[in-house]
Amino acid sequence: MDEQYQYQQRDVPPRPHKAFRLGEGKISGFASVCLGALSLLAVLAYLYPSYLTTTELRAVYDAKELQQVLKYGMYFSLFFGLLTFVLGGYRRLGLTGIGLTSTAFLLGGWQIPVGPVAPKALSLGVDWLILAFLGSVFIFMTLEKLLPRYKDQVILRPGWGLDLWYFVFNHLAISAILLYANYHVSHFHWAVSDEVQAWVQALPLWVQVVAIILAADFVLYWEHRLFHEVGFLWPIHAVHHSVEDLDWLAGSRGHFIQMFSERAMVMVPLYLLGPDKAALDIYVAFAALQAVLIHCNTRLHFGPIKYLLVTPWFHHWHHSSEKPAIDTNYGAHTPIYDWLFGTLHVPSQHWPAHYGTTKPLPRTFMGQLSYPFACWLARRKTKGAD
Repeated sequence: MDEQYQYQQRDVPPRPHKAFRLGEGKISGFASVCLGALSLLAVLAYLYPSYLTTTELRAVYDAKELQQVLKYGMYFSLFFGLLTFVLGGYRRLGLTGIGLTSTAFLLGGWQIPVGPVAPKALSLGVDWLILAFLGSVFIFMTLEKLLPRYKDQVILRPGWGLDLWYFVFNHLAISAILLYANYHVSHFHWAVSDEVQAWVQALPLWVQVVAIILAADFVLYWEHRLFHEVGFLWPIHAVHHSVEDLDWLAGSRGHFIQMFSERAMVMVPLYLLGPDKAALDIYVAFAALQAVLIHCNTRLHFGPIKYLLVTPWFHHWHHSSEKPAIDTNYGAHTPIYDWLFGTLHVPSQHWPAHYGTTKPLPRTFMGQLSYPFACWLARRKTKGAD
């Protein structure tokens, strides 16, 4: 830690024109559009489950029960859409939400018959997208509004639309990511030990979960560190670090190369350990929730837990562009490896004043998608000139 560094308070400029306020129709308009879009996607998923839902996730939820959730979502979308006309503001949003929901009604709504689904090796994770979005908004956006770290940071902060696109893209691509991850780990069959896996499965469930977390985070720590400290890899990871206002949605921003790489690498220790399915399910849920939580704009104090698990305070410093914080706090699940390998940065009385990269990146999806390739091409031209 740099003892001479002068830490500052973060200055978040107020954006009243972006804020949500009761009585204007803006909240109703956005709620109508979101519920309408999700309803239409859900109806399409019920119509074409083989192509628009994931085999792994279908085993977790009851499709018939979720149709009741869809029913109320559609009616609430219509209600909020009509409310914009009553309030007199943001009627275009209300009309858009009504249009989306009406299309969902015309396609069959919540009354589409549910039957056996022929699994496809590759499909779009529309069901995963819908459930993840609803759960994230309900849990994490509520947390950010009740216990915000930066009160003046609005939901529609700069870059939120770009991060929403990343959220959609990454969740729709879940089947492709899993397919690649499974293909990747299949190359490690030679390292599988039946004796080791039997020993792991004989452990108490909570011990298995702890072992999975430590093993997975060891791999994630070193992969994360390589993305930072190997110049060739940094342009890929820089896309994730280009976010300048952290919240629950910010964690979705990431180059597809990184998304595929992380999922594939973290599968290796899980594959080799061979834990019980229950332990694996607990880890997957834990990892998914923590990945969103640590980017949240929340001042929630985790007490002594913050010394055992990665929290928003710890990970926000990883995203800081301030000198002492650069290339620190690589852990995804626990700070233990940062402590062991000397990359820990935890100024207990401070939060970051600045986020993002020291060198600005393109602010569009296509610009960020091509950014690593542009960096590699420029580096190659420079070496050629030498």
